[in-house]
Amino acid sequence: MHGTRRATRPRRGLAALVAAGSLLTVLTTATPASASTASAPVGGGAEVVCTSKRPGLAPTLSHDLADALDGRRGASALAVYDRPSGTRCAFQAGDHFDSASVVKVTVLGTLLRQAEEAHRKLTPREVRLTTAMITRSDNDSTTALWHQLGTGKVQHFLTLAGMRDTVPGRGGAWGLTQITAADQLALMQLLTAENTVLARSSRGYALDLMHRVAPDQRWGAPAGAPATATVHVKNGWLPRKTNGWRVNSVGTFTGHGHDYGMAVLSTGSRTMAYGVATVESAARVVHRDLQR
Repeated sequence: MHGTRRATRPRRGLAALVAAGSLLTVLTTATPASASTASAPVGGGAEVVCTSKRPGLAPTLSHDLADALDGRRGASALAVYDRPSGTRCAFQAGDHFDSASVVKVTVLGTLLRQAEEAHRKLTPREVRLTTAMITRSDNDSTTALWHQLGTGKVQHFLTLAGMRDTVPGRGGAWGLTQITAADQLALMQLLTAENTVLARSSRGYALDLMHRVAPDQRWGAPAGAPATATVHVKNGWLPRKTNGWRVNSVGTFTGHGHDYGMAVLSTGSRTMAYGVATVESAARVVHRDLQR
């Protein structure tokens, strides 16, 4: 449990944010980009830390995210980026969580990289399996691709993608892959910018599948997204005997000037609905504050 925290509303301006009694600590650095860093504690424990080049955004976003996560049962983590404003946020982003189905984006990335290295296109079978895996979160399709690739190729992709803290699930237990919010955010960034790991065609294929996720699975990160944004999302949910439900969501938002993404992970929820509410409370803050 994140604990209890008395909420205070931030006032505009740096001086107000560091006034006595404020729960927000603001640190400014004299960098060429004039970026500022702000942090806000969640229940007196770990802090949400945000950095942004947009004046006032880091303190507002860190404070609002801390408010959204404060008091929620279980454990959670998040990581956020916004390229236009040079914004990044993190909360327990290095902690490990069971992946559940969000690992399916990693499986897709692994397959696309393997096909590029072999100088081939995806086979009709692979197109069928990847489409079912991402748009409908089909587990049988994921298992088939996981066994086809093997953990060696998955690890190869993770290394290339800089996802150093992700540990593939043993055997066929892909849903128990250990992930971090930071690594998942790195994957979202990889899919939305030029890089040497995945070609433009591969990135476009992955984003198209994430854009076509079934309507009943478009919860989580898209909650509160602006109507002008193109949504790409993948969710994961898994109940276990210990620590309840794992509910995770990763997504990117592009088009019409939008270029940002997030990864929100949670564990220890008594019900799936509670976990979804935890994820969406953070997601709504991100969308709202970035559009101000």
